[in-house]
Amino acid sequence: MRDKIDALTQNLARTIVGKTEAIRLVIVALLAGGHALLEDVPGVGKTLLAKSLAQSLDGRFQRLQCTPDLLPTDITGTNIWNPKSGEFTFLPGPIFANVLLADEINRATPRTQSALLEVMEEYQVTVDGVSRPVPQPFFVIATQNPIEYQGTFPLPEAQMDRFMVSLSLGYPSESEELQMLENLQAGVRVSDLQSCVSLAEISELRKMCAQVKIETSLQQYILDLVRATRQDEEVTLGVSPRGTVALQKATQAIAFILGRDYAIPDDVKFLAPHVLSHRLIPRGGRNAKTIIAKLLQSLPIP
Repeated sequence: MRDKIDALTQNLARTIVGKTEAIRLVIVALLAGGHALLEDVPGVGKTLLAKSLAQSLDGRFQRLQCTPDLLPTDITGTNIWNPKSGEFTFLPGPIFANVLLADEINRATPRTQSALLEVMEEYQVTVDGVSRPVPQPFFVIATQNPIEYQGTFPLPEAQMDRFMVSLSLGYPSESEELQMLENLQAGVRVSDLQSCVSLAEISELRKMCAQVKIETSLQQYILDLVRATRQDEEVTLGVSPRGTVALQKATQAIAFILGRDYAIPDDVKFLAPHVLSHRLIPRGGRNAKTIIAKLLQSLPIP
């Protein structure tokens, strides 16, 4: 199955120039059964990355453009009266997809944001007391602009905790931006990407990632790191047990992507800022990633 991961990476690299780390993190979230949050300024390729991933998978893609007037039923679907049959018929919303892009998620109201809480954890949607499973595999990519807060509603801690990884793309280098212009001139478009991984293969890859061996000493390293966030004086709220599980799953996935059937401490050190930072509430405006980096330096490596 290694060729499938390589094909997916190369497909994304055709449209997302020079962002190997970001591409790898999104694939980690996908194969580890989590979700990804892209936090960056407008125009750096967040939506393009999500659309390219959806185009590379042989599945259903739906996009939500989050706005303050978006309602929960606009996401989950609703029951509509059918006069012919004399009964209500469920009209599914865009949540019933394999890849869901929630663009500018923090522009939706808290009530609407909460419509994603159940499905991101339990992979089902409950409408009028009836629970319906979403298609599998199910993967959410959400984007938000961390700079402009006018007309936005910050994601609550419970919502942030449901994202396995958070990442930013950043501005491209001069050579990368030139390559983007050359690709534009050559007519490289997202719609031209061919699907290279089937849904069945994603499910198989997830099973294989879960079988990657992770030693007890490395599990203790993960646990020590997480518990250190709960005891640090610079942190108001530390990482939850869900974050502990997410870090182990992501560690197994990155090891698999890199061609190993075992995890090493460097996998944890690479992933920790992306898996743990958005789950912290630092004191006094301190930077969460800086806190994680400090804790990584203080802990002994197994």
